[in-house]
Amino acid sequence: MKEYTAEQIRNIALVGHQGAGKTSLTESLLFNTGAITRMGKIEERNTVTDFDEDERSRTLSIYTALVALEYSNHKINVLDAPGYIDFMGEAKNAVRVSDAVALTVDAVSGPEVGTELAFDYAKEFGLPVIVVINKMDRENSNFNNTLNALRTRFPGYRFVPVMLPVGSQADFKGVVNLVAQKAYLGVGKEAVAVPDDMVGDMEVARLELIEAVAEADDALMEKYFETETLSDDEIQLGLRASLKAASQSVIPVFITSATHSIGILPLLDAVIAYVPAPGQRPLAVQDEPGADVELIKPPLTENGPAVAYIFHSHTDKYGTLTFFRLYSGKIKPNDSLVNQNKGQEERMGSLMTMRGDSQIPLDMLHAGDLGVVAKLRDTHTGHTLSSKDFKKQVIPPHFPMPIYAVALHPRTQSDGAKMGEVMNGLTNADPTLRWRQDPKIKQAILEGMGGTHLDVAIKRSERMGVGIDTTIPRVPYREAVTRAATAVYRHKKQTGGAGQFAEVHLRVEPFEGDEFEFTSEVVGGAISQPFIGSTEKGVRQVLENGVIAGYPVAGVRAVVYDGKMHPVDSKDIAFQSAGRGAFKEAFRDAGPVLLEPIVVVRVTVPEENMGDIMGDMNTRRGRVLGMETEAGRSIVTAEVPLAEVQRYSNDVRSMTAGRGVFTMEFSRYERVPSNIQAEIIAKSDRTKDEDEE
Repeated sequence: MKEYTAEQIRNIALVGHQGAGKTSLTESLLFNTGAITRMGKIEERNTVTDFDEDERSRTLSIYTALVALEYSNHKINVLDAPGYIDFMGEAKNAVRVSDAVALTVDAVSGPEVGTELAFDYAKEFGLPVIVVINKMDRENSNFNNTLNALRTRFPGYRFVPVMLPVGSQADFKGVVNLVAQKAYLGVGKEAVAVPDDMVGDMEVARLELIEAVAEADDALMEKYFETETLSDDEIQLGLRASLKAASQSVIPVFITSATHSIGILPLLDAVIAYVPAPGQRPLAVQDEPGADVELIKPPLTENGPAVAYIFHSHTDKYGTLTFFRLYSGKIKPNDSLVNQNKGQEERMGSLMTMRGDSQIPLDMLHAGDLGVVAKLRDTHTGHTLSSKDFKKQVIPPHFPMPIYAVALHPRTQSDGAKMGEVMNGLTNADPTLRWRQDPKIKQAILEGMGGTHLDVAIKRSERMGVGIDTTIPRVPYREAVTRAATAVYRHKKQTGGAGQFAEVHLRVEPFEGDEFEFTSEVVGGAISQPFIGSTEKGVRQVLENGVIAGYPVAGVRAVVYDGKMHPVDSKDIAFQSAGRGAFKEAFRDAGPVLLEPIVVVRVTVPEENMGDIMGDMNTRRGRVLGMETEAGRSIVTAEVPLAEVQRYSNDVRSMTAGRGVFTMEFSRYERVPSNIQAEIIAKSDRTKDEDEE
């Protein structure tokens, strides 16, 4: 592949809801630019971009795939991003490194929840959006209905066709370009006259396009007021200006049938003509996470320092490939850059670009391009590589909190020894995937965006040599008290030699906050200071496993206020035992309760599903905090116990036919209702009895 400068490069992310046809569209782009000789099909599991074993077995895009196309003396880097909700973190990172977003919409289903999320990502990063209405050949496809649905779903934006369909459904055979006023049948290699029966529709739609683009430029607006029309060149100028506008309001709409290769080349021509070249937007950087944000103003050129951001990593049995966007400078094979997140130097080795899993070597990478490098030592997704004198980090996207978790149980001791390394590798590659050892519930926890997300991670760990079983995690309940209570505990032991003696008078009481506090009110030397320390040590030995149900103690103060010693038999071990016993007895008399974590859930669903969500929340002991409607979708905000929503993502998708999404954040701890507390304690007692047997 030859070298391309920034002016010849276009970086575009294909994003949208699952099933909109992004992978098929990428396949058609590859075929019709001569990169492949035969189009694959998702159902045949032979597409270029769904090359991973998990993707082919599930017929589902899981990872962002890079495809470098060469067309009309330009290089177009297409990022085919997943549309399945569990993997929208991949889509967000793809948007982060693109210069425009191609929002792909099914001509039958119209905009869906994945469409909204992708649109939000584009606006979060200030990227221009174009819409590709795909699958125009399908039964029940309808261009006008889809266009109107977009306008309803995204009020405040002006969705303006740049193309009109020639025919519909099974008779869809081409597009009319409103700028050129020509028709392009099939793949669109040659222009032909517009069908007579479409001339009137074309003139009406062209006028709408002219009015829209005139608003993007004052000079064009003035010209339009004077002449009531614009030339073809002026329309193109207005479209380019509208896409570059900081607050884009005009969104051009294009039409394709990916599987029948209709409208493909006109779409590529439009990408080259209208999508901004790289380096024309400011780059947000900071010295370190949490520091002040600094904007590097455009243009970002190859004359500046090398600055690369890692947006994707892919690991298989052959090693790890690291995908990056070069924002500034230029690099060649074997150059050395500094990982600004780690402070370590990395040698780049061989540079390449990709077409799915096919590697294409590069001799040079210029500012604005996307590249891939193998075998970096300690550089992961979200890191910045740069020249030594550029001591800044590119700001990575903000990802939502995980909403689904499993407890990990390695199958063998060998699996347990390797599990940490494998999990670190998976979470370093995927910022929406997290794992930790949770001491409060004594389990290893893997968290992510849904059951499919975690299932893919577990399957990948197995292919990397670690067998893991999963269960629903224990809920991190806490034990607390509701009132003050006292206990006197005497530990006395005589076994023939030196004895053990300690007597502790102890009071427990509620304590503000989540911490535990131990204090002493002993006066007159009833217990010496060293033995007060021994008593505290004994009390703290109880905290981790609790008293009533095996959960950690929090929000409790223990006060030792009196006691007795023996001049010979009192010793450290005795006061530890007395401290444990006194604390347990006082705790049981102090109105012990279980506290449970409460989370705030924000559920976004179609309006027709709001009643189902509200009713379901009531069955989960939820408290609805508010309801609102945005662009035909309902948003329900509620507080609900974590124990009731550990598998909520499955239920939301079931209730909404996959059209609902939600976020979840921890809020606070609250008292568990007495009937549920009794069940939890009884279950804990049964578990203890089974363990003793």
